[in-house]
Amino acid sequence: MKKSSRPEIPRKTIYRLSIYLRCLQRLKQNELQTVSSEALARAAGVKPTQLRKDLTYFGQFGTRGLGYDVGQLARMIGDLLGTSRLQPVVLVGVGNLGSALVQYRGFEQEGFEIIAAFDADPARHRDKPLKVTIHPMDRIGEIVVRHQVKMAIVAVPAASAQEVINHLVEHGVVGILNFAPIVPHVPEAVTVNNVNLAIELENLSYFIQE
Repeated sequence: MKKSSRPEIPRKTIYRLSIYLRCLQRLKQNELQTVSSEALARAAGVKPTQLRKDLTYFGQFGTRGLGYDVGQLARMIGDLLGTSRLQPVVLVGVGNLGSALVQYRGFEQEGFEIIAAFDADPARHRDKPLKVTIHPMDRIGEIVVRHQVKMAIVAVPAASAQEVINHLVEHGVVGILNFAPIVPHVPEAVTVNNVNLAIELENLSYFIQE
């Protein structure tokens, strides 16, 4: 089953496009209107040949000797990534990590809004008041469907993660950022990005060994 009619872009390329977009946003803040492929590649930490290859998904554009139009390229990447409009997101699991994610102000600047959070114990005391309502778990389906939510953040214990993800997928969620320490099973049409902080530290540990 195909996710869409868009061209299939490798996951690593999508990741780099996100980095390019952030570099372009900084250039816009500094009121720069054009940027060369060499300068943008240097800011993103990639080779100019890699950057030009990644941007071929948008066809041929840019002016020799002048470079890329910063605003135009930012809009094109934003449209492709779906961040040109504010996208609703739900968060499941409001423990320490979930509470920190709800409070993070950067999501809305990047085009995402956490509209609701869910927890097995929504009424328990939390150190800081949260800016979204915490609902019981049995309201996930209702709210996801009502707001046509396609993306979710999962920060629940491993034992309940697969059940939670199954429930989200059943009600139409097709993109999941998973902080639970499992690799969940999902249909082919669903994309899961697994974030395991222990594995990331383990990888760093290898590189610092003498």
